[in-house]
Amino acid sequence: MTGMERGTVVVVDDERNIAELVELYLQREGYRVEKAGTGADALHAVAEHRPRLVVLDVGLPDIDGLEVCRRLRQTSQVPVIFLTARDGEVDRILGLELGADDYVTKPFSPNELVARVKAVLRRADGGPSTEVLQAGDVSVDIGRREVLVRGEAVAFTTKEFDLLRFLVERAGLALSRQQILDGVWGYDWFGDARTVDVHIAQVRKKVADAVPISTVRGVGYRLDTRR
Repeated sequence: MTGMERGTVVVVDDERNIAELVELYLQREGYRVEKAGTGADALHAVAEHRPRLVVLDVGLPDIDGLEVCRRLRQTSQVPVIFLTARDGEVDRILGLELGADDYVTKPFSPNELVARVKAVLRRADGGPSTEVLQAGDVSVDIGRREVLVRGEAVAFTTKEFDLLRFLVERAGLALSRQQILDGVWGYDWFGDARTVDVHIAQVRKKVADAVPISTVRGVGYRLDTRR
């Protein structure tokens, strides 16, 4: 698949080495990349190239990324993934209110960022009524909200289903409890992070060994598709 077929991603970061690293990894996956080093350049690039997605650093030298996102949302619903050195609740809540689709905290793995780009684009482009995700021997039917474990339907609560879907969409990535809370419970949820552990335990029971969900020491959890 060519870059034009996969579409354009605008990468906005004033640190050239980071922007070029992200560009390299996205280009390997067939995306065309346009880079911008300031908020003003980002707005111009989005208007000119009409990308499928924007990777947007929060800490820019002129207009910060939150304000860039705010201005983008006045004319466009292009998906936005924030890059941020800040992981505070205020930033995460602001990001949601401004219409951000995901966030990645620096330092980050380029492979993780590419996986998140793909996941956001799947949600933005895919018809939820027909999308079926596969991980190991588990099938997750998004439209029917149905889970098949080795071909047998297994009942999941609403949050268990949302959690499994979140993990499957990010298969192979080590996800922190906070990232899981943000993605499944929402940026504005202020409950105990241990609720993730409780729900993970329930999901593990239901999928058994059809697809492993590993505990990543000091981080959180990872759904593995390889055995």
